[in-house]
Amino acid sequence: MPMVPAHALPMPRRVEDFLPCHTAGRPGQTGADMSSPATGGGPVRALLADGRIVEVRPLSAGDLDRLRRLHSGLTERDRYFRFFTSRPANLDALLRRLVSSPVAERAALGAFLGDDLVGVAHYEPVAGSDEAEVAFVVDHRQQAHGVGTLLLEHLASLALRRGVRRFVAEVLAENTAMLRVFRDIGMPLTAKPAGDSYHVVLDLHDGYPAPWEERERTADVASLRPLLRPGSVAVVGAGRRRGSLGNAVLRNILASGFTGACYPVNPRASTIEGLPVLPSAADLPSGVDLAVLCVPAEAVPGAAEDCGRRGVKALLVLTSGITQRAELAEALLSAVRGHGMRLVGPNCLGVANTEAAVRCNATFTATAPPKGRIGVVTQSGGMGIAVQEQLAAVGLGVSTMVSTGDKYDVSGNDLLLWWQRDTATDLAVLYLESFGNPRKFAVLARSLAVIKPVLTVRTGTSDTARRAAASHSAAAATPAAVRDALFEQGGVMAVDTLTELVAVASVLSWQPLPHGDRVGVVTNVGGGGVVAADAFARRGLRLPELSRSTTETLTALLPPFAGLANPVDTTAGVDAETFQRCLAAVLADPEVGAVLAITVPTALGDPAEGLADAVAETPNAKPVLAVRLGQLSMVTPLRPTRGGRPVPVFGDPADAAGALATISRYARWRSRPKGDVPDLPGIDPTAARAVVATRLADDPRGGWLPPAAVHAMLDAFGLPVVRGVEVGGADGADSADAAVAAADSLGYPVVVKAVAEGLIHKSRGGGVLLGLGDGAQVRAAVATLRDRFGPALGGVFVQPMAQRGRELLVGVSHDPTFGPLVTVGLGGVDTDLIADRAFRLLPLTDRDATDALAELRSAPAIFGEDAEHPLPTGAVVDVLLRVGRLAELLPEVAELDLNPVIVRADGCDVVDARVRVRPRDSGDPFLRRLRA
Repeated sequence: MPMVPAHALPMPRRVEDFLPCHTAGRPGQTGADMSSPATGGGPVRALLADGRIVEVRPLSAGDLDRLRRLHSGLTERDRYFRFFTSRPANLDALLRRLVSSPVAERAALGAFLGDDLVGVAHYEPVAGSDEAEVAFVVDHRQQAHGVGTLLLEHLASLALRRGVRRFVAEVLAENTAMLRVFRDIGMPLTAKPAGDSYHVVLDLHDGYPAPWEERERTADVASLRPLLRPGSVAVVGAGRRRGSLGNAVLRNILASGFTGACYPVNPRASTIEGLPVLPSAADLPSGVDLAVLCVPAEAVPGAAEDCGRRGVKALLVLTSGITQRAELAEALLSAVRGHGMRLVGPNCLGVANTEAAVRCNATFTATAPPKGRIGVVTQSGGMGIAVQEQLAAVGLGVSTMVSTGDKYDVSGNDLLLWWQRDTATDLAVLYLESFGNPRKFAVLARSLAVIKPVLTVRTGTSDTARRAAASHSAAAATPAAVRDALFEQGGVMAVDTLTELVAVASVLSWQPLPHGDRVGVVTNVGGGGVVAADAFARRGLRLPELSRSTTETLTALLPPFAGLANPVDTTAGVDAETFQRCLAAVLADPEVGAVLAITVPTALGDPAEGLADAVAETPNAKPVLAVRLGQLSMVTPLRPTRGGRPVPVFGDPADAAGALATISRYARWRSRPKGDVPDLPGIDPTAARAVVATRLADDPRGGWLPPAAVHAMLDAFGLPVVRGVEVGGADGADSADAAVAAADSLGYPVVVKAVAEGLIHKSRGGGVLLGLGDGAQVRAAVATLRDRFGPALGGVFVQPMAQRGRELLVGVSHDPTFGPLVTVGLGGVDTDLIADRAFRLLPLTDRDATDALAELRSAPAIFGEDAEHPLPTGAVVDVLLRVGRLAELLPEVAELDLNPVIVRADGCDVVDARVRVRPRDSGDPFLRRLRA
């Protein structure tokens, strides 16, 4: 099949066809946001499909010669696809315009491999509209590596921030590769035939929610191979002295049986540990996969630069003391950026891979990582050592271990992408003290958790712990409630201690997932069953009634005085074989999703003998956990003699219940539909954006919207707002007359609310008068508000009284770490008194909204089957989804409170609302870019 350029897209045929546009930018926009395609800062690095790193940045006057070289190198076919002619006229004038036109008239981004410009994407606003005409060109030697797709993503993100809502283009019908780029980007697309070309319209309103993840995974995995599966490793700073960092790392690499080539670097040695030594990193052979830097902090930037010049693909910087010195940190990053390297660290423990084909332990741990199938990523090196040792103590091991340290580049998000495709990893363990991109973490964790369990240890719950975490990693503290919401959305199992983590990891590694939260208990000591029953109740697990057939089987097996209800008390006198037959009967019961066997040895025998063999021979795919009362270890494996899954044996029923409850919640999360961000009817983002633009035009600093503007914004998103009328100038008879006229038109009874400067909480501030039944009462209410607020009263808002119902709060706030958060909880006067709330990050799926409601402590009493008058959840879920969409599409909304939202059996009403806006250049959390 002949190569078809995946880049070329015609712009207007003649340079004079380019029209300046003065409507694309937002109010108050300057050229500053053009300095970065991602965040408004400097250039960004991003990955191509083959793992190479390119720099994406706006073109400037200094790029003109590079731009000319790029176009002069185009093939004749490429020029034809690009310009609809192989000999474009006035080309140099066009190129000059791209690098020198006022920023409001165009946007032009370049992709650079080193010093070479390999691709350009630019758009030209269409006068008098929110559209822009878009074009691409890519060096023919770099086609089919994702340059065009990457540039389209960055250009679209920039265009959205500047008010452009659609890209338009004319694409030749034979340019199938360019058409495929548009289709694969994941945004709404129309392509209509027009003669020998297609008229393409790309709708930028909803971004690109789905395909970016697979593109990023492909590129990220390719870029991490030199780091996690290196074929060659250099140890720069390899020491001769035992006990030095560089010597410890080198010996660990050799002792692990590394399958590739190893190059020690030391200017004062000829051989170390039996290997020939190179005097400096500048003497390395070309193209080494991984360089481990163990040199003093002052020498790190120079060593990194030498590595880059020799074509090293990835750096692992173990050295500490760099982050605290800005000049060293920037010099290290400059070397990494300049030579397209991935970076782990600095200030980290190292990286290990125990796969037989790799066997590389590039860490300074005292003992080798145990071989296994658990992937570990940790910010703390000490925690990494502790996790490995505790896993090894119960017979578990790691596939890959990455200590990210100060996390300049490679982070937990990278490992989530890697493990999804890593066939050597069955379970992921995370120890994270901060989140660089929480919204992306939630999406990536969810994608991994649907196929592999993800475990984490909660950190930063207390103020002291948050301060310690910030000191260790130079990262912002993470609010505990929002962090837990992040884990909940991502399907991440969170525990509080390392021993809990090992317990849960053991059950996940050795047993199948439970079928629900119903547990059968079989014990030869009655007191153990009582303790287990209490532990299950505390953890939200249920002890179901056993079926009649199971009870009949147990009756035939056990003495008359045995306990046949769940928990099953076999009595202390049964032998091991009888106990195991009872266990098999309970395990086969359809009402039971998991079984806990509690035993204690007696003079008559030990029911645990042969238990693992009996479980292995049972066809039911349900988990079995055991408790051996008196066991000192929290959990140990009981292995079958003839092969098969070990049975995890705990020393305390409460520990077993905790592990089983954690895994049951995960199994329930995994078995449910993943949820979608649904298409919501009745949404008009353009009208809502006009409300924001008007407020920011009045005051560029932003502020609280007046009631009419709030209602206009909520109406634009189809929210069920109780209609009202605002009347101004509430300092005389005319305003009172207007209020009465409004009440007459709305119908009595009504509520009158103050519109006053600085009045945020109207009820608390005395600004709401309810149940007004006639005009006289409305006049009196206006007079009362005039007396209370004086000159601050700018008007009154008149609404009909809403029907009674349960009052909830729905809101939006911005967390400095996590971005926009949607909140739901009890509303009205209960809001601050009870503080029963749930949080969710964006994007909000229908499942997220449903789960948030179920998470409320009050949910069973409001929506549950056992509630006195259970209310339906559908209308509230719809409100949550619409509020979530509003927060996505209007990043200028800093605060939004719908309080109360009155929920009834027939739907719900938004009775009161407040919205604060402020200027915001929202970063795109899903835009492909590297941290460094």
